[in-house]
Amino acid sequence: MQKKRGLVFLSLLAVPVLVVMGQHHRQPSPSASQDSSNIKSLSAAETEGYLNGRGMGLARAAELNSYPGPMHVLELATPLELTEQQRTATQQAFERMRDAAVRLGRDIVAKERDLNNLFASSRADQTTLQRLTGEIAALQGELRLTHLRAHLEMKRVLSPTQINRYDELRGYRTAMTQSGRGK
Repeated sequence: MQKKRGLVFLSLLAVPVLVVMGQHHRQPSPSASQDSSNIKSLSAAETEGYLNGRGMGLARAAELNSYPGPMHVLELATPLELTEQQRTATQQAFERMRDAAVRLGRDIVAKERDLNNLFASSRADQTTLQRLTGEIAALQGELRLTHLRAHLEMKRVLSPTQINRYDELRGYRTAMTQSGRGK
């Protein structure tokens, strides 16, 4: 009798565990929301970012180490007290960066579409997969370099005082000073 009670007790303990496990398996994957998109490997925001030449954090190493980005420099032109020459140089740097980024972004989206179609059509093979992912990686590297170069250019256009002000206006100066990296 005691053995029977023990089995009943263990069975009752197992029910909540099985219910939780069953619920866990029914939760959709975070990628499920992309299942109906044109290119399943890119979110709508990523696709939009690539096609519009957005930075998407690609130049974070520069931005957070006192290498301002041209778009933000233009946004902060008044408080940074840009000269007309600096404004012109910054606008040109931004346009070069944006034009190259849009071109590269379109190429990345096209290659991601090819990759998606390769799997969607069940034609994926090692050779094609290696080629496509290599092409995508090269394009992403070139895109990142494009954004980082623009930040490098801003370091030459702005004065040290303007760069410090930029960091303050963007909220970096306090964090950088506290971490011992500030100037």
